[in-house]
Amino acid sequence: MTIRLIAGLGNPGNEYAHSRHNMGVDVLNMIADKYGISIRPDSKYNGEIGRGMIEGQEVRLVFPTTYMNKSGDCIGPLANFFKIKPEEILVIHDELDIPPGVAKFKLGGGPGGHNGLKSIIACLGNCQNFHRLRIGIGKPATRAEMINFVLGKPPKAEAELIEQAQKAALDSIGVLFTQNIAKATNQLNGFKAVR
Repeated sequence: MTIRLIAGLGNPGNEYAHSRHNMGVDVLNMIADKYGISIRPDSKYNGEIGRGMIEGQEVRLVFPTTYMNKSGDCIGPLANFFKIKPEEILVIHDELDIPPGVAKFKLGGGPGGHNGLKSIIACLGNCQNFHRLRIGIGKPATRAEMINFVLGKPPKAEAELIEQAQKAALDSIGVLFTQNIAKATNQLNGFKAVR
């Protein structure tokens, strides 16, 4: 199994930069920097797209610029055009059910209330069989606070924990491409940030 497309989810625009909901695109940019892949706007696919090599394997990086709840409008047509199967896709996104300082790989499953994942599943022909790299952001105290919580920036202590998890996630990408998803999963899923 080879990952041919890595998507980092988030919302476009400076007001959303480094918000909790943009953790996916933050990690995507870290991958692009580490492996020298430039990501540029591509209006044909409603996203910012780059193509390059990770550990000797060709891969496409994409940030859908459609806003989160329409992420599939970018990823679906891109995967279709380049004949990329769902199981060759890795989607990096924020995850409410994981605390800050933790990141985990997962294959398949429902959207779990994440509108970006919901859109991708729909645009891949109702297929859930793609890989996810989930960056924990924790949950607000009440549901009423949810929108402001995900669109807001984490406080300094939380941001530091998330940054550690993002760096661990970046390291695991190298393991994924040099070894396999199982080894990368074992390494990352056992990681916990230190306060």
